[in-house]
Amino acid sequence: MSSKRAQRKADAKVRKAEEKAIRKRAEVQAEAESRASRKAQKRRLKDEHKFHKRAQKQDRKTVKATGKAQQKAAAAEAKAIAEQAKADAAAAFFTPAKMKRYLAVARMAAPIVVPIAYRAAVGARSQVTAVQARRAGVSPALLTQYGGPSASLRARIAACRATADEVAALEQSAEGKAFVSAMSSRLDNLQVAADAADTMPAQQRKNAQRAIDNELTAIDNDLLARLNVHPVQAG
Repeated sequence: MSSKRAQRKADAKVRKAEEKAIRKRAEVQAEAESRASRKAQKRRLKDEHKFHKRAQKQDRKTVKATGKAQQKAAAAEAKAIAEQAKADAAAAFFTPAKMKRYLAVARMAAPIVVPIAYRAAVGARSQVTAVQARRAGVSPALLTQYGGPSASLRARIAACRATADEVAALEQSAEGKAFVSAMSSRLDNLQVAADAADTMPAQQRKNAQRAIDNELTAIDNDLLARLNVHPVQAG
């Protein structure tokens, strides 16, 4: 009887140990499954985060590209509208009716405006010629007969020749004729020098013209002295 009781106790202990082992194994398995589930969940969340991040980045790129395209399209449209408006304004300004009116006004004003402009231009030119002639010591009519950079010198040479002719008419002596011949020869040389000065560079031409001007002043004084005319020297 006692042996049966001991056997039952032993069996009970074995069952209890087995149940405990089963529970422990179940707990370990549940813990392992829970850990694996958490890892899987974490991995899934991480993958979803990466996916959403890539999707957001792609969306930003798409929005940016779309915005640029819209800006370009808007700028092109605005430019086209501005050009069209400009063309319309120009077309509206130069309508056939307006052009006819402008031409009619121009035809009516031309007989009045053109002569006035011409007289103004001639008057201005005459004033300039008068100033240049006064500086050269010749008449404006004589100066207008010559052109080129050395026009005033050529006019002075012509004036000196006229004075030499007056001296020749007054002095018939051999000495007087020799004087006039010498003056004419000097004037011929100065004429050649004036022609040559026109083709020189600016600074060289200026120096040559100054030398010719000084020589003409000396000749002019000599001719006037033969006529008993003595210019007053500035003090």
